Amino acid sequence: MRLDQIAINSQCTSHRNLEEALDAYAAAGFKNVEPHLNLVKDWLDDGHTVEETRRLFESRGLRVVASSQLEVMCFGSPDARMPNLRANAENARLIRELGGHVMVVGTDGPEQNSIEALGLVADAVRELAEATEDTGVEIAIEFNWSPIVRSLRSAVRVAELADHPRVGVLFDTAHYHVTPTKLSDIDRESVRHIKHVHLDDMPDEPADLVHRDYDRVLPGEGVIDLPQIISALERGGYEGYFSIELFNADLWRLPAKEAARRCYESLLPLCA
Repeated sequence: MRLDQIAINSQCTSHRNLEEALDAYAAAGFKNVEPHLNLVKDWLDDGHTVEETRRLFESRGLRVVASSQLEVMCFGSPDARMPNLRANAENARLIRELGGHVMVVGTDGPEQNSIEALGLVADAVRELAEATEDTGVEIAIEFNWSPIVRSLRSAVRVAELADHPRVGVLFDTAHYHVTPTKLSDIDRESVRHIKHVHLDDMPDEPADLVHRDYDRVLPGEGVIDLPQIISALERGGYEGYFSIELFNADLWRLPAKEAARRCYESLLPLCA
């Protein structure tokens, strides 16, 4: 992992306004950011334009590399699913206008999980990709942000079934830790579908009893072998961004600049 590949997800400094967050990320040393769309839309709702918002990033030397907000509704009638499709398409266009190229999504699930139901997930995500062809934004399915797509293998299966060049996978080390995903699953066949990576660590507690989000800790403070995972991703051909994403109450209580500094410094030992 190179220094120019690291990024910060705005969940690391939750409950901050966009300008405060971006000031903190730039001061910490980040060049790449993954702002949650809730943060961006709150800023827009305050009366700012998209162009003004884009300049806010650019003036601080920050590049938007990805973003997220919604699940993709995959089950239900076409009429019931249409508002969700439109909302996700609008999000993809906003991400593109901000300069980003990846939209991370979760999914809903069927009444009964099955391998066959993954085909309906693939159909819905492909439909979203086709509806946003004009944006060029890639759709990355986050495994374990879904009641059916619960592992790297199931996310890869969806990407394979979707068979669309802009549909792929979001790999998150916390989800890796708490799901049936194994190190051996990170191979060239799976990595070719990975569009974006979230980095985080997890405490020394039973993986099936920790919370996938709120028990996350800074890289180096937990038990995940992050260098091993990063090496496996790189051997498989991954060349994208590594975005730190924490939902850590201790970080949230800190001033934004201090929280961002700790995030940045936790990534430095992982950089080649």
